[in-house]
Amino acid sequence: MSAIFCGVDWAEGHHGMALVDGDGGQLAKLRISDDSAGFHALMELLAKHGDSAEAPIPVAIETPRGLLVACLRATGREIYAINPLAAARYRDRGSVSRAKSDAADARVLANILRTDRHAHRPLPADSEAGQSVAVLARAHQDAIWDRQQMINRLRSHLREYYPAALAAFHGPGKPGLDSPRARVILAAAPTPIDAAGLTRSQLRTLLKRAARLRCCIEAEVEQAMGHQALALIQQLDAACNSVDQLAAATEVTFLAHPDAEIITRFPGLSVLSGARILAEIGDDRERFADARAMKAYAGAAPVTRASGRSHVVVARTVKNQRLASAGHMWAFAALRSAGPRAHYDRRRDGGERHTAALRNLFNKLLGCLYRCLRAGTLYDPEYAFVSPVTMVA
Repeated sequence: MSAIFCGVDWAEGHHGMALVDGDGGQLAKLRISDDSAGFHALMELLAKHGDSAEAPIPVAIETPRGLLVACLRATGREIYAINPLAAARYRDRGSVSRAKSDAADARVLANILRTDRHAHRPLPADSEAGQSVAVLARAHQDAIWDRQQMINRLRSHLREYYPAALAAFHGPGKPGLDSPRARVILAAAPTPIDAAGLTRSQLRTLLKRAARLRCCIEAEVEQAMGHQALALIQQLDAACNSVDQLAAATEVTFLAHPDAEIITRFPGLSVLSGARILAEIGDDRERFADARAMKAYAGAAPVTRASGRSHVVVARTVKNQRLASAGHMWAFAALRSAGPRAHYDRRRDGGERHTAALRNLFNKLLGCLYRCLRAGTLYDPEYAFVSPVTMVA
């Protein structure tokens, strides 16, 4: 029997799917709901066309996450997450009319596997422990971003009527608006008038001194702004609590993973930052063909653009943004260690800017991490960062 390929056009409430054979002929098409009934209907159709545990039919879909993807991965088949931009380019190969439908898009995805399966990688076979770390680490990072948005909104609001609070809590050397101290005090004194009645003399003096800079605002308006500030503080409290809870859960789950010891031995990586690195690279050792592939995925490796007489090397823009962000902070924190600092200084002395030198250091660290994970060995600074003099000798 010829090979069969499945394409699924994913949507929020329903999915279109299509099956094609090795010659590109459409064998079947189906529209399924995003629930267990729809999944079973898909499985029945695949089984009708020869799907089995020994020879599962591969599936192409435009997203790596979701209920349907999780169910398909549980069957042990290869799942290919096709970038929507790439799928759009393939669609233009078959039609110039720009016609679009769910069934046609599903057929395009199936044909991508038929013709160019070798050019796409299936989703990694991460362990359940690795997937748990990924869920929590990403949720923790999202919660941090949400918290920062709430801090920005509160800061903007306080600037309008309550600069005393900003002078007391916001700025270099200050605890920050998200600190427990600031949230408790602002909840008790959401307006300058309320702050003036606080009993602690030191805090009252600080707030009164800064309050002299505020513009003249009517008491009624100030009270209304105080109510709005209380609402923002409550939202900020919830955001801060979410960050703390997810951080604790992430630490427990990550430390239970077998790769945690190797990752946290690297300079600049804490438990939480190490969890973010593991969340993005996964624990499937066959996911990346070599260290260069992992570096490209992280955006640490540059891109060469050569055409005719033009030849430039630029930073990579298509990358895993979460991993690139975690890598930037990893490299920055690693500067406190001798080996990474010497490597960074050599790059800077060679004319590179700060960002480029950090990216190169991340590239170096990521290569070391790849080799340590593959070999199951711990980080050794003697081998990771060999000085140029030692290499020449």
